[in-house]
Amino acid sequence: MTRRLRRIAPLALVLLCPLAAVTPAAAQESAAAEALFDRGLADMKAGKYEAGCPAIAESHRLEPKPGALFTLAICESRWGRVASAFERFEDYLALHEQMTPEQQSLQGERAKVARQERERLAPLVPELSLSLPPGAPAGTVVKRDGRVVDAALLSTGAPVDPGEHVVSTQAPGGPVWETRIQIAEGEKKRVELQVNGAPTAAPSDGTSGRRAAAYVAGGVGLAGLVLGGVTGALTLGKKSIVEEHCGSAIGQSDETACDPMGLEASESASTTGLVSTIGFGVGLAGLGAAAVLLLTEPKQGEAAAGATSRRIRAGVLAAGPGGVVIGARGAW
Repeated sequence: MTRRLRRIAPLALVLLCPLAAVTPAAAQESAAAEALFDRGLADMKAGKYEAGCPAIAESHRLEPKPGALFTLAICESRWGRVASAFERFEDYLALHEQMTPEQQSLQGERAKVARQERERLAPLVPELSLSLPPGAPAGTVVKRDGRVVDAALLSTGAPVDPGEHVVSTQAPGGPVWETRIQIAEGEKKRVELQVNGAPTAAPSDGTSGRRAAAYVAGGVGLAGLVLGGVTGALTLGKKSIVEEHCGSAIGQSDETACDPMGLEASESASTTGLVSTIGFGVGLAGLGAAAVLLLTEPKQGEAAAGATSRRIRAGVLAAGPGGVVIGARGAW
């Protein structure tokens, strides 16, 4: 037995030395926590919640105690930080349920007060829902009051204290976008954020569709002019053949009398002439419609602001057996 004690004694000394070294540090933290609590409680009673509540919170961090947690909840409730106070009361009640009956009896009426305050504060807690715009880059970081918001919590209402909150977004490698949001007691607010450098959604006023239609109309117009030019040149070529094989050129007094080659050239010239006329008509109409669509396209600033001072409608204005009229009408 003596030999065994001799072997254990050095080990006991080794284990006790760290405990002896920790004790003064723990005593210092306990003293600091008590001093902070006393100072914070005095400020709270004086109505200086902006100084008192942080002091009590730091005291509870250094030395967690049920009494400090309960007092912190009361302080934040009086300060108007209803979401924080509600959460503190919830924590206190959860801690109270884990106490033994003897420990609960030492807490007096705190649990009853905590339940009453929790019920009173519940409808006053604001909820703020933050969401990213469609097409936001993957990995975009959202922060609220300097803390990162978990991506899984976006688009869901989160309890926040009333007042101003600073919200920011940052795409990977991009600049920071920041805004300030005001929210009142009991308010439920949804905010779609912006992301600098993120692709923006297409304008909803049909600007891109208008430009595409202008390009199509312009392409049809150019094709029509080309067709009209080619068939017009063919018509002129046939005309020279007609002059050489009809009328006086073949010894006939009737200018419409033609030999077989002249008759074929005359019929062909009549067809190509009609195609040329139609081609030029389609070409001019297409280019005119394209010009109207481009000239009446809303400016970017007007589209963003929803400008309504200029109302123009371009397209087919009239149609009938004789043809169609393409143009624009509206008001400035």
